Amino acid sequence: MRIKSIFSNSGGIFFSRIFGFIRDLTMASILGANVYSDIFAVAFKLPNLFRRIFAEGAFTQSFMPSFIAARYKTIFSAKVLTTLLASIIILSIIVNIFPYQITKLLAPGFKDSTLILAAKYVAIQFWYLPLIFMVTYLGALLQYKEHFATTAFATTLLNIALIIAMLLYKDSSKEEILMALSWGVIAGGILQVLVHLIVAKRLRILRVVKFGFSNFKAKSEQVSIDTKRFFKSFFPAIWGNSTLQIMSFLDTWLASFLVSGSISYLYYANRIFQLPLALFAIALSIAIFPTVSKKIKAKEEAQALREFKRGFWILLYLLTASTVGGIIFSKEIIWLLFERGAFTRENTIDVALVLQMYLIGLIPYGLNKLFALWLYANHQQGKAAKIATISLITYAFFAFLLIKPLGAQGLALAGSLTGLVSFFLTIKHFGVDRMVNIVDKSRTFKFTIILSTFTVLLLIINILWIHI
Repeated sequence: MRIKSIFSNSGGIFFSRIFGFIRDLTMASILGANVYSDIFAVAFKLPNLFRRIFAEGAFTQSFMPSFIAARYKTIFSAKVLTTLLASIIILSIIVNIFPYQITKLLAPGFKDSTLILAAKYVAIQFWYLPLIFMVTYLGALLQYKEHFATTAFATTLLNIALIIAMLLYKDSSKEEILMALSWGVIAGGILQVLVHLIVAKRLRILRVVKFGFSNFKAKSEQVSIDTKRFFKSFFPAIWGNSTLQIMSFLDTWLASFLVSGSISYLYYANRIFQLPLALFAIALSIAIFPTVSKKIKAKEEAQALREFKRGFWILLYLLTASTVGGIIFSKEIIWLLFERGAFTRENTIDVALVLQMYLIGLIPYGLNKLFALWLYANHQQGKAAKIATISLITYAFFAFLLIKPLGAQGLALAGSLTGLVSFFLTIKHFGVDRMVNIVDKSRTFKFTIILSTFTVLLLIINILWIHI
């Protein structure tokens, strides 16, 4: 296991998330938790959804095995870039032609006046999508070279752009602040692309891209099999790798029918939930994926499983500690980060309860990120897509069951319960025998089960304490 790659990737994500929290606490202080913060959460939902889908898994986990297997790598990468970028630009144009209709799909519970206000911000921010695809494409080529730091640190630029936008317009009207934030999203995307271009040039990756385009016409047919294999796995990979992101999208959709501020409660709590998930699970998965893919292609399954075993125990300890700490100190975390300005004590309690519900699913979601790599490295994106389909049906069942008695908390809990289902389905396809080999029936595993049970008991006690 390349510890240096894990730490460089994790360090970059941590640095970026710190600025993300600074962004969120600035937003909480200036906008609070109300209809305006709800509007921004809705407007940023689609670009953020696609950012997570592309940057945190689906593209790379389909592109990397196909790129490794491709005979003409440069031409293959050029063809993928041309096809997907053109499609994304066309989609962005469609969203800008029909922003009101798209916004209504995102938040059908909004009043008509709110939909009209939010639509223009949705249209602007969607142009972040082609920018983040370019970042992801260049980032995947950098990951092939086992360079992770640039992509990990680059999201910081987006957060800095949004912080500057809010500080410059903090004394303006709420609508002007939202407009500044929307253009801040675009500015952040442009900065991310520029940084990747600079590093790609330094590592001579741009030469690879240039060579691919210069020979594109002459040898385009020779990479048709590789390209078809990529797209055959890419779309199932999007679906299979995006369960958590799609559920977050559905959270917003359902929360738009709840009391004002519910979308913001979910947004702020999910931001904290995403920190250990990104810092540990996503960072580790991204770091070991190129190595695992190469070993599987070389038919070195035993060595690939050793990577998984090391990653499993590191991840299990980190996620368990994060779950316990997050549940115990949920109110204190929200108070420290957000309770100031327009963000009230009542908002703190509401967000803390939602956070606790999210944290129930941290361990299964984090471990699922790791074990899903096996499916992607073996070109089994179809199985991942089936798991995602079952998981989303499960989420819909729990969401409609829990939204009425628990509101926003019920939506978060539905997501966590779905995480458990998704994890067990992934282990089934990964192989119970392989899982037993990784766990090795050790005392450590028994200890972890006891600690996880203790975590759930802590959650129940904490919820009763807050309500009493």
